[in-house]
Amino acid sequence: MLQYLNQKRGQSTLEYAVLIVVIIGALLTIQVYIKRGVQGRLKSAADDIGDQYSDGNTNEIKTTVRNSSTEETFGVSGIGIANSVLNSEDTRSTENAIIINSQQEYWGGNAT
Repeated sequence: MLQYLNQKRGQSTLEYAVLIVVIIGALLTIQVYIKRGVQGRLKSAADDIGDQYSDGNTNEIKTTVRNSSTEETFGVSGIGIANSVLNSEDTRSTENAIIINSQQEYWGGNAT
């Protein structure tokens, strides 16, 4: 009787091992299809957003103005020590982007 139970335990372990191998094989097989589905949804979402920047029809003007004031002092009686201090610095940037030909742009809606 004890020998019969040991055989059943081994058979049950083998069945679980086979079941795990089948499940892992199925997951590896459908991995490609799941990946394609996720990539398709991501591409569809990106296509729905549309073009945010029109390379050919955009003029951009960028102006940067930087003003700075420094003070340099040299050592007394020819020692050769130099000191440079930045007193102030002012930076201003201006950007302006204009779409030249907006009538020919496609904005992702119904064409009228």
